[in-house]
Amino acid sequence: MAIDWQAFCDLVAGHDRFVLTSHVRPDADAIGSEIGLAELLEAQGKTVRIINPSPITESLRFLDPGDRVKSIGIDVGVAAACDTDVHVVLDTSAWAQVEGVGEVLRSTDAVKVVIDHHQSSDHLADHEFKDTSAEATGRLIVDLAESAGWEISPVAATALFCAIATDTGWFRFSSTNGGTLRAVGQLIDLGAQPDLSYRRLYERYSLARVRLTGRLLERIELACDGRLAWLAARREDFAQTGAVPADTEDVVNECFRIVGVDCAFIAHEQRDGRVKVSFRSRGDVDVAVVAEGFGGGGHRQASGALFDGPFDQGLDRLIDAMSKALPAKN
Repeated sequence: MAIDWQAFCDLVAGHDRFVLTSHVRPDADAIGSEIGLAELLEAQGKTVRIINPSPITESLRFLDPGDRVKSIGIDVGVAAACDTDVHVVLDTSAWAQVEGVGEVLRSTDAVKVVIDHHQSSDHLADHEFKDTSAEATGRLIVDLAESAGWEISPVAATALFCAIATDTGWFRFSSTNGGTLRAVGQLIDLGAQPDLSYRRLYERYSLARVRLTGRLLERIELACDGRLAWLAARREDFAQTGAVPADTEDVVNECFRIVGVDCAFIAHEQRDGRVKVSFRSRGDVDVAVVAEGFGGGGHRQASGALFDGPFDQGLDRLIDAMSKALPAKN
């Protein structure tokens, strides 16, 4: 569903100070959308800060050449984060995904806005600009710029290109359409460099990350007659390889190289004993519904959740839930 951006433009016209935020462990769509929107708002003479629940990872720091992205409790306190006119949450609509920033949203008198493309929603804002058919939140920011007649800077073009490219699996997911390619074509014309962005995103892995990936893939398990694949990243895997939690990103997608796999998940044992899980589907399984059963959410084909352990019991619950979600084979 196309968004009528006039109400957002009216909010921009009526306020001067903006805080942008996104979900825990922000990915390229989250960071890219924040940088893209920050550039657009600053070009309109607005004061903009970006304050996230989690720090930016080193792999995405190239998207933030101005070092704008800060994290709550590390760079900025709750009181300082509350001091704004408008608080914009990008790439999530769920309280569970904003963690420490949730205290800010509950405390601030600022106008609260959500810009998102995920199905799951907790209605955490006064104003919601949402299109679940959009392939990425970055695409929504491109549409906003076009609707408002705002110029996209080269920094914003790079950030928004990476937002869209990563959330579409570098344009191989079914969410990719003609509009996707026209939008990224425009961003390339405005300064985005696909070859350089790809190298920065996918060809700068640490040796520790490669070793962790190899270890996880060696232990891949199949269930449901080979239709479900799953991976388990335990705390000792990180200690023994020197990898960090962010190094598990995208590993779950390797499961679909196996013939017959329709859905997959990777479970990651957190230091505090909780279980972080990323769900993926290439078939009829709606993993957003599965994720919601664990307190999470997301898209039909890509979702996530964070829930209490113990880890092995969590694995059993995940396998059971995904098995039940798989439709019977004809």
